[in-house]
Amino acid sequence: MKDGRSFRYRVVDVFTTNPLEGNPLAVFPEAAGLDGATMQRIARELNLAETAFVVPPHREGCVAGVKIFTPRKEMEFAGHPTVGTSFVLLEEGIVEKDRTEFLLDEKVGPVPVRIEPGERPMIWLRTPPIHDGRRFAPSLCAQVLGLDHAQLLGLPPQLLSAGNPTVLIALRDKHAVDRAWLDLNGAKALMGGESEPICVFVFTPTPDGAYSRMFAPEYGIPEDPATGSSTGPLAEFMMRHGLISRADGTHFVSEQGTKMRRRSMLHVRIHGEHGANGIEVGGIVTPVVEATLTLPA
Repeated sequence: MKDGRSFRYRVVDVFTTNPLEGNPLAVFPEAAGLDGATMQRIARELNLAETAFVVPPHREGCVAGVKIFTPRKEMEFAGHPTVGTSFVLLEEGIVEKDRTEFLLDEKVGPVPVRIEPGERPMIWLRTPPIHDGRRFAPSLCAQVLGLDHAQLLGLPPQLLSAGNPTVLIALRDKHAVDRAWLDLNGAKALMGGESEPICVFVFTPTPDGAYSRMFAPEYGIPEDPATGSSTGPLAEFMMRHGLISRADGTHFVSEQGTKMRRRSMLHVRIHGEHGANGIEVGGIVTPVVEATLTLPA
């Protein structure tokens, strides 16, 4: 911070080894001087899927607090900001570079982070507890996505949440995933007048895991290149329906963002039978920008 109103920030591309791919994230590593309303205005100004602000932690044992905002609202939890902020904390020396495990204090609670060392370290988050929501009529899901009913895989679409309510919809092939689209009216029709915003996650199984897209127009995100908070629920949904192994140590990859030319590779590791010991989501982070934002005195 300089002159009381200047704040350094970094932009990193998350879940990619290639600059200008993955999911871009702005991280303010010294944001203690900002209030929530100003953080929201900054997130709206930068207009990325999410912007993260590092603040002092409130929960014991956490190395830092992280407040996460889309252009429209503060998030309980988000995956790519957790992974990207962890990278910045290590790069800035706020967390020791040789540390391999720590906790981040987010609105959802303490989020465990694990670092897998290497020339390009893999940063893993442990998905918060996943909660079941209601199921949706396949015909309605097809209609709001602009698809024929036959393009759905035949599994009941369901809402699952690890902090962000996500409707999981399985489609028959990559072509159907690439054809799908959801606007704000479609999102409202899907929720039937309920007030809580939702993410809509469409995918098809692949030999490596899944090919995916995510829409969240009510969050101010027409399409998200990589959604870590929905990928844990994706793993849970795929296990329930026999699309991936339920065995301890199962590893798969969700490819997301390819349609929008922001290809992201989200790695998933299942711990314990049926994920009883947790589901991790991980990826590599690529730094692209260092900058300063100046606010009026």
